[in-house]
Amino acid sequence: MEDLEGGLGPIFNNTSCVACHSAGATGGASDETVTRFGRLVDGVFDGFEDAGGSLLQLLAIDPGVQETVPTEATIVTRRLATPLYGAGLIEAIPDETIRTNALRRKPEGVAGRVSEIVDVTTGEVRVGRFGWKAQQATLLAFSAEAYRNELGVTNRFFPLESAPNGRTDLLEIYDQVPDIEDETDPETGLSDSDHLANFARFLAPPPPLRKSASALAGEKVFEKIECSACHTAVMYTGPNPVAALSDQPVRLFSDLLLHDMGALGDGIAQDGAQQREMRTAPLWGLRVRTSFLHDGRASSVTEAIQAHAGEAARAQQMFSSLDAVEQQQLLDYLGSN
Repeated sequence: MEDLEGGLGPIFNNTSCVACHSAGATGGASDETVTRFGRLVDGVFDGFEDAGGSLLQLLAIDPGVQETVPTEATIVTRRLATPLYGAGLIEAIPDETIRTNALRRKPEGVAGRVSEIVDVTTGEVRVGRFGWKAQQATLLAFSAEAYRNELGVTNRFFPLESAPNGRTDLLEIYDQVPDIEDETDPETGLSDSDHLANFARFLAPPPPLRKSASALAGEKVFEKIECSACHTAVMYTGPNPVAALSDQPVRLFSDLLLHDMGALGDGIAQDGAQQREMRTAPLWGLRVRTSFLHDGRASSVTEAIQAHAGEAARAQQMFSSLDAVEQQQLLDYLGSN
């Protein structure tokens, strides 16, 4: 848990990672959400970068720096915290595997594209895979960004403090801890951001359950209605110096690509992802979730499927056309992974 002495704030969304990553176990998701906002200017998304960016930091160390959603914002959405279990396996999937998967033949109406981003930790162009917009490629970048954006703790990769609604003058008054706040230990060469990335790297995914007859039948339904077009059941890691991450199956049920989700998109353009594009959400661990979709609007897997749109509209329609038995078989299958 971070505190003022450690650099918390002056604006932040919570005081610890586990506050939002706890469903099922430490590192899971939760029902906690953050707020993103923006507007369209001449048809182009404006994330208010000159006024603090599109992320609302809900909390503040003092009322004098409390952020608000700008009155000019016409797009306001919520985002659930994404689960971190199995993140090390996802990180270890080679970029080329994801790129090759993007080229495979897909059903009518389904495309999907690779999120190409510059990894802030290396300066290299990498394939994004973490976050709702696939905006980060590595766990270190993901962790460092979260430290600055969600906890308000600056670090060597994100050394500038988030200014409340862009008001840098307020930082001079309320930001009393010199940057960089997440310092590197000279003996280990590691900072808290590094430790967080290492912790997440070794969080195991939820083990699949023994499949009932209904769940086994549901696997065929999953293929029949083309869910696997985006929710790729298994990908594989490449060679890795860590044996537990080397040449391993990753049963994540995601292609890690950006897809045009139509009305289900969150309206936010971010790091190369367009307003209607979202990364395919991994489905492992659904059984420990209580809310679904990026904003938690769905309270069940059925509701989440029925809300699919854009490239997923055809799969949604085929699900709706299933009889009650097949729908339950599919749900049993998803709940066993």
